[in-house]
Amino acid sequence: MRPGPALVRTALFLGVGAILVIALPASCMSPSSPDASKQAAQDRLHEREQMVRTQLRGLGRTPITDKAVLDAMLKVPRHLFIPEAMRYAAYADSPVQIGSGQTISQPYIVALMTQSLNLKPGMKVLEIGTGSGYQAAILAEITPHTYSIEIIRPLYERAKATLQELGYTQVGVRHGDGYYGWPEHAPFDRIIVTCAALHVPPPLLEQLTLEGKIVIPVGGRFETQRLLLVTKTKDGGRTSQTLELVRFVPMIRESSSDK
Repeated sequence: MRPGPALVRTALFLGVGAILVIALPASCMSPSSPDASKQAAQDRLHEREQMVRTQLRGLGRTPITDKAVLDAMLKVPRHLFIPEAMRYAAYADSPVQIGSGQTISQPYIVALMTQSLNLKPGMKVLEIGTGSGYQAAILAEITPHTYSIEIIRPLYERAKATLQELGYTQVGVRHGDGYYGWPEHAPFDRIIVTCAALHVPPPLLEQLTLEGKIVIPVGGRFETQRLLLVTKTKDGGRTSQTLELVRFVPMIRESSSDK
């Protein structure tokens, strides 16, 4: 789910319990050829190693310790999900613009939200807000049963092409309103939402398995939001845990989105 061109969905971590939403101008993405992609991924491996070592275990942050998440962050060539003109900043501790007024999330935020899901191989996971496709690739490194929905058509088309080009052919990508989930592939063991809602969308809860988990920022546009980890109980109820205080732009519905 995405805001219009003047806003950005991505959150930037500033310290313990503090995350700032950053607004950046739009840009265009031009994915590399498969051979060039493989070479570029290898060439910048040392940058991913430094990213994992310094950002994901930094002072004042919840440490990222899940080996599957760390391995995925080391493997996925983040720079290939970013416009060529901005790839110099791919492994910086900040979001980076990807076009359509949107950004690829800060590495730490991607890792934190992924780790909170406790995702295991074989689980089915749904992402609301494909963006560049980077988060979907991280999820797909852990489980092949990965699905993602994007409401902005140019981002949907670009992300789908990039994922295919980089070999993530198992990822299902759909253009549509993520509020309603993807009932044709439900139920899901895990759901990750990358925009703030006033409440957890009922369709997503309905499409979640018993004992399944959703990570989602909840709160209004002008208030401090809570990054929640919601667990569906065995009897169909739910429990929730606040992971961090955050600021995300609001969930955008299809009727008001920029297609």
